[in-house]
Amino acid sequence: MERINRPRGTADLLPRQARDWQKLEQIAREVCAHFHVQEIRTPMFEHTELFLRGVGDGTDIVEKEMYTFLDKGGRSLTLRPEGTAPVARAVLENKLYAEMLPLKLSYIAPMFRYERPGVGRLRQHHQFGVEMVGSLSPAAEVEMIALIMSFYGAIGAKELTVALNSVGCASCRSQYREALLDYLELRLTGMCEDCNRRAKKNPLRILDCKNSCCQAALLGAPSIQDCLCEECQTHFAGVVQGLEALGLPCEIDARLVRGIDYYTRTVFEVMTASRSTVAAGGRYNSLYAELGEIELPAVGFGIGLERALLLLEEQGAPALGGEDRVDLYLIPLGDRAEIAVLPLLQELRQAGLVVERDFAGKGLKSALKRADRLQATYALIAGDEELAAGKLLVKELATGTQERMTLEELLYRIEG
Repeated sequence: MERINRPRGTADLLPRQARDWQKLEQIAREVCAHFHVQEIRTPMFEHTELFLRGVGDGTDIVEKEMYTFLDKGGRSLTLRPEGTAPVARAVLENKLYAEMLPLKLSYIAPMFRYERPGVGRLRQHHQFGVEMVGSLSPAAEVEMIALIMSFYGAIGAKELTVALNSVGCASCRSQYREALLDYLELRLTGMCEDCNRRAKKNPLRILDCKNSCCQAALLGAPSIQDCLCEECQTHFAGVVQGLEALGLPCEIDARLVRGIDYYTRTVFEVMTASRSTVAAGGRYNSLYAELGEIELPAVGFGIGLERALLLLEEQGAPALGGEDRVDLYLIPLGDRAEIAVLPLLQELRQAGLVVERDFAGKGLKSALKRADRLQATYALIAGDEELAAGKLLVKELATGTQERMTLEELLYRIEG
């Protein structure tokens, strides 16, 4: 019978890797707690319309990458490709906006996109994201970027830079759209099929194209920075000043637009020294009105956790999860000991110790070999003689020294 393998674009997290993931998620939650961010969990799938209206039907996500299916009732559902629209839906549906604003909400969740798998890019990937809802202040963007940099600092990443741009408001973009289309009028024929399609739906997305021919055609393109209205200019200057006040390295990139339609004003990416993006986000003041006819300004970001771990590996940082640790390895000898050690196991684990036991029953020599392989600190040998005396034979595996002691004496030794 043919073996069944995992689907393309997915990954198994094996125990050693899972320890790194657990630590990464722990750090993300700790950093969020310091910024007074509360966790939210949304369903893994949503009505497809949420992403058509929220993300934009002209985006690559909607046109090419969504996992969409009909349920048994004939309703169109989509596996979550990104986290912002589901959070917005949850805020509106549960009327969280009636609480004290701004809201700061975080999530750590799997996302699903049908795209070509690559290094750090999976069809099922995991994202840590934060959404701040209810503030128009440029300080909100500064808060989100500071949180990103605090997270990466906490996991040990180095040499990161923030790339910034403003895509303006609807008025700014309308003016820039005309200027960009005028520039592209005689150049589109030499550009890729996607860019020709984007020119009809959302010309700003052309700036995000990675095709070398398209990048060359854009070398003399007008800058959206020249089309910003006074209010958008003031807002963007406030973001830059806030980052400078925090000493966070940033650079203005007039080509930065991001690939989702809901962004307004500030967009940003956190880049490595090799120009790889390890976090991205921005402001989206129109999304809530689009989804629920309630105007709520918001700003947020997403971090791909696979990419975060890959960055640590590239920078030679130590593994986050550390080594597998066993404090005590308990070896029952004989049928009576098999039952007698069960309450002892329970008590040791309740004392906060990592305790493994021998299940093989192949004798003391074999059990001690396994205790060594597990790098246990102590082996606890419970035979008839020890149990009759209410004691255990405690062997320190690093030195080979051993002595009989009661449970109380053992705990005192370990804790002392």
